[in-house]
Amino acid sequence: MSERDPTPVAVTSRSFSRNEVLRSELLARYEQVTFNDEGLSLGGDSLVDFLAGHPMAITALEKIDDGILDRLPDLKVISKVGVGIDMIDLEAMERHDVRLGWARGTNARSVSELALALMLSLLRNLPSAARLVRQGEWRQLQGSTLTDRTVGIIGFGHVGRDLGGLLAAFSCRVLAYDVAPIANLPSHVEQVSLESLLSASEIVTLHTVLNDDTRNLLDRERIAAMCPGALIINTSRGGLVDEDALYDALSSDHLGGAALDVFSTEPPLDSPLLDLDQVIVTPHVGGSTKEAVLAMGRAAIAGLGEALPIAELRS
Repeated sequence: MSERDPTPVAVTSRSFSRNEVLRSELLARYEQVTFNDEGLSLGGDSLVDFLAGHPMAITALEKIDDGILDRLPDLKVISKVGVGIDMIDLEAMERHDVRLGWARGTNARSVSELALALMLSLLRNLPSAARLVRQGEWRQLQGSTLTDRTVGIIGFGHVGRDLGGLLAAFSCRVLAYDVAPIANLPSHVEQVSLESLLSASEIVTLHTVLNDDTRNLLDRERIAAMCPGALIINTSRGGLVDEDALYDALSSDHLGGAALDVFSTEPPLDSPLLDLDQVIVTPHVGGSTKEAVLAMGRAAIAGLGEALPIAELRS
């Protein structure tokens, strides 16, 4: 058995810290590991205190910026659990010469299956039907099938492509929008403009990154341009959708429903969307399957030793 690396490692991720398999595999490589055993939501001072003295860290949804890195001179490597990096200021990491371990696509099937489940749940009114039965009402709610629907996928990366494959089994017409040309476009998928996708799709599902260009990608004007009665599925990032505009479109029956795994503020304690029957909400569980947690965690362990300077990641 090879000697373990003595470099101290901090693990902020709660799901990683709870997972006995990942704990064991990380401890087999590194001698000194600080886990988030108390399940703390770390940010600001508490995040700095937790990471202090650790040259390496495995992080999840914690915000990393200049204010944090200025106070952590020992930190040299951050390895990311999960595929989203909008919570990490890459320019700040580059200024502080902190390398990043990051693997794309590790939770693709987990997220695409959730998006599919949410589509089916909305179309068949499953949450409302379950609630009525629990309230003593035995009333059949008429729903719709997914088969032969037109589904628009915004963002055709790992998750979008995987979902497109799943939708082929339902004989869906699949429209895809991406800022970049899509290589090896599947035969059943059409790459279209965002405007064409919104006007033609009965279901719109978001699978793109959140940045300055995509924030409020579905704004009031674009939501108004959507097909009447259409459904919105968001399992990516909450900031992609203007939530006030979404509420108005649902309240006026312009849209038929929405399923949201993510919100601009989490948890969304004061969101009026929670009061609408035609909205399904889940607590950011897209990557929360046993299989995805293991895949993301193992990628993060590997990333500690394979982390690259930000400039190389961009190239």
